[in-house]
Amino acid sequence: MEFRIAVLPGDGIGPEVIGEAVKVLDEVGERFGHRFDVQSGPIGGHAIDRYGTALPDETLEACYNVDAVLFGAAGGPKWDVSDAEERPEQGILKIRREFGLFANIRPAKSHPALYAASSLKPEYLEGVDLIVLRELIGGLYFSKPKKRWSTKTGKRRGMDTLKYSEEEIARVVRVGFELARSWRGKLVSTDKFNVMESSRLWREVATEVGEEYPDVELEHILADNLAMQLLRNPAQFDVIVANNIFGDLLSDEAAMLTGSLGMLPSASLAEAPGAAGSGKQLFGLYEPVHGSAPDIAGQGIANPVGAIYSTSMMLRYSLGLSEEADAVERAVEGVLAEGYCTPDLARGGGEVVGTRQMGDLITGSL
Repeated sequence: MEFRIAVLPGDGIGPEVIGEAVKVLDEVGERFGHRFDVQSGPIGGHAIDRYGTALPDETLEACYNVDAVLFGAAGGPKWDVSDAEERPEQGILKIRREFGLFANIRPAKSHPALYAASSLKPEYLEGVDLIVLRELIGGLYFSKPKKRWSTKTGKRRGMDTLKYSEEEIARVVRVGFELARSWRGKLVSTDKFNVMESSRLWREVATEVGEEYPDVELEHILADNLAMQLLRNPAQFDVIVANNIFGDLLSDEAAMLTGSLGMLPSASLAEAPGAAGSGKQLFGLYEPVHGSAPDIAGQGIANPVGAIYSTSMMLRYSLGLSEEADAVERAVEGVLAEGYCTPDLARGGGEVVGTRQMGDLITGSL
């Protein structure tokens, strides 16, 4: 079978980790008899330098002509100017908006070989296998008004708006119920019901949607309490659904359950994926959660596992290749079980390898 993939490496460690993900993808093609037509495109800070925009027209056009998008990272100190009209992150935000990719699925699973790499004691990590579902194109990051200004006395002010509609909440919560139904039958919806009007609406709508899913247990937990519970007893959670800002923060916290932010993949979709093996193909954008990590860019030490796991999610959800996705995940788990790790996981011991070596090991295990 032939598939078209837009590969947007971006900035910082993006090109390094995406290079290893593409290497794994090529090996999957060889082993299973597929052809992956990879089309690269500029995005982020480097695109600003060359084209004056974080998302050139040709990159956006390429996204319209592929089955899925594999993205690395955007941003870095060079472009961290507070009053800049164009920022690197705007490129990926525009793609999410353009394609309506409102559901961001971020799985976090602990691996026994990496227990010591986590800041939590091993007894708290056993059985951790959860998903943080983040609403991606609404809320604090997108709502208007959003502005900076100076008062008559010269004092600076800034404002962001947190706003959600009933429809925006219902569609992401419904994805949460669908995921929980195919997972272990429990959904936690998080909010700040006690102090925020948008959260009161969120809880109300989530409860109403829950009436459509009598087979799924729904629990509401305040976001600050959930942040504590993720460290106190993380194995109690299956699927967590959150608004944009809470999902962003909580998923990074959940990363430490795996040992490193470099382990976390994500899939951004415009509808709920079917149960694994359904074969239904969905257009999506796939990216590691870690960001551009400019402090280690170019050193060959970045962890490519998040990017490689993102590739397995792409195989499963957008290309309908569940067997191939399973093979990639087994390869990663096998390499980790053998004691290999990148420097971000070195606290747990094992043989430390670089970005390219880790990619080679995983590719060789397929």
